Amino acid sequence: QVQLVESGGGLVQAGDSLRLSCAGSGRTFSSYNMGWFRQAPGKEREFVAAISRSDGKTYYADSVKGRFTISRDNAKNMVYLQMNSLKPEDTAVYYCAADRYGLAIGVRGVDYWGKGTLVTVSS
Repeated sequence: QVQLVESGGGLVQAGDSLRLSCAGSGRTFSSYNMGWFRQAPGKEREFVAAISRSDGKTYYADSVKGRFTISRDNAKNMVYLQMNSLKPEDTAVYYCAADRYGLAIGVRGVDYWGKGTLVTVSS
């Protein structure tokens, strides 16, 4: 069992930066591939970024590549999402996700979700 709690969301202006954090509980945290997803109002939840449990390999959606960086600290049971050059279209609730057997790049493969943190980017 893994519990995930996101933090760091807020209201920012276009071009600003924001860092999201995800605190995980459980001794098996390092066994999970971790990801960030987001859901904008009226839209489906979509993949943002993921990081593997072992070698730290990262994956990004094309829409955030070059602007967002995912990282993890297994010793602290933490996952981070550094978001730079934010755009109004990045506005969404951001969810932390844990995937035991997949790469944490697909909604259906996720085993555990956090409750989300709201990011609002004004133009």
